[in-house]
Amino acid sequence: MSDAPIIDVHGLTKTFNGRAVVDHVDLEVKRGEIVGFLGPNGSGKTTTIRMICGLLKPDAGDGTCLGLDILKDADRIKLEVGYMTQRFSFYEDLTIRENLDFVARLYELKPRGRIVDETLARLGLANRQGQLAGTLSGGWKQRLALAACVMHQPQLLLLDEPTAGVDPKARREFWDEIHELAAEGLTVLVSTHYMDEAERCHRIVYISYGKVVARGTVPEVIAASGLHTIVVKGGDGAGLVRKLKGLPGIEQIAPFGNDLHVVGTDERALAASVERAIAGTGATAMPDATSLEDVFIRLMDQSTDNFAPAEQRP
Repeated sequence: MSDAPIIDVHGLTKTFNGRAVVDHVDLEVKRGEIVGFLGPNGSGKTTTIRMICGLLKPDAGDGTCLGLDILKDADRIKLEVGYMTQRFSFYEDLTIRENLDFVARLYELKPRGRIVDETLARLGLANRQGQLAGTLSGGWKQRLALAACVMHQPQLLLLDEPTAGVDPKARREFWDEIHELAAEGLTVLVSTHYMDEAERCHRIVYISYGKVVARGTVPEVIAASGLHTIVVKGGDGAGLVRKLKGLPGIEQIAPFGNDLHVVGTDERALAASVERAIAGTGATAMPDATSLEDVFIRLMDQSTDNFAPAEQRP
């Protein structure tokens, strides 16, 4: 088995209406990895995924996907990856089985009936195979979409916000299945807004308004942010928020139930300001681990919207 990266692209750039939606993105994904692709809405995640899998031609940049040239071999790449889009894209007036049979015909899979049977069993869809796709809940539609994406046994699975609108149980079952597939050698690139999902990835890449601004394992990205977190318990939460706002060293204040998470990069200034704000209030403060969500918010705050009017950009 080759040790060459499954995805290895450099300088990917795509411009719409004179603005770079994807701006010189480099991305490498190794075989069997689950890589999380994070970023705010409009950050270029979907456009990047489409360029990688041959659905969209980059204006600049090059590289390979599955060892195939993304510029010259786009048609071959499209046949050899599984791509699960944000929206359910199957026929709602066909049953689960009929939808999978249709996909199997497109890929010219043989023996088609046996492959469909195996896919139904693998994804837990056999008992519902006669149900119309349009009557399925979000979780079952997601499972059908995943089944259709892996039925032709691709080496690479591209997932574009696959669990949006799906309940927590279905999300967990979905991710359990993804990890099983990765353990069998499947490589996964998944875009997501859910921090708990990002934490289930082997590595994450954060893209903001077309530019990659952070990458690594979750602990590496959190450590590189330089953020420190203090949890404030007790006291008047709303009143404490008013006191804390604008004090030196305080960059984020987020209520979590009855607690406040106060975040900043200057550890000493942060601690001093928190102690000043809670003095005489009966509240207590303790250092805590910085969350990936704290880092996500900071990276968003530091980024400039590439579609914002020029006068609003730094």
